[in-house]
Amino acid sequence: MREKRHEYVLLTFHIAKNYLGYQVNHSLGENIIMVPMAFVLINTEIGSETDVLKSLKKVEGVTEAYAVYGVYDIIAKITAETMDKLKELVTWNVRRLDKVRSTLTMIVIEET
Repeated sequence: MREKRHEYVLLTFHIAKNYLGYQVNHSLGENIIMVPMAFVLINTEIGSETDVLKSLKKVEGVTEAYAVYGVYDIIAKITAETMDKLKELVTWNVRRLDKVRSTLTMIVIEET
């Protein structure tokens, strides 16, 4: 019984490390590198989607950005070396772009 408890603690620790973007040792023995990543949904001022998209593509860490139909105007994929850097990029570089009205950030916790 004590051995199973120890395995559970290790599994929980590995999941936390995965979320923070570090190397993860799965129970199957494989190593996976998880890069901190987020998808950001962006609302812009009416008619400024193209301008915001052009500005967004120049932001460090933005690997993909698309204009979309629906509730949001743009979706962007952002990656960084650390979780702190990712938060900094979204807070200071994306959310403060001219003509951005609001954002919704979804931080990726698992990659398949």
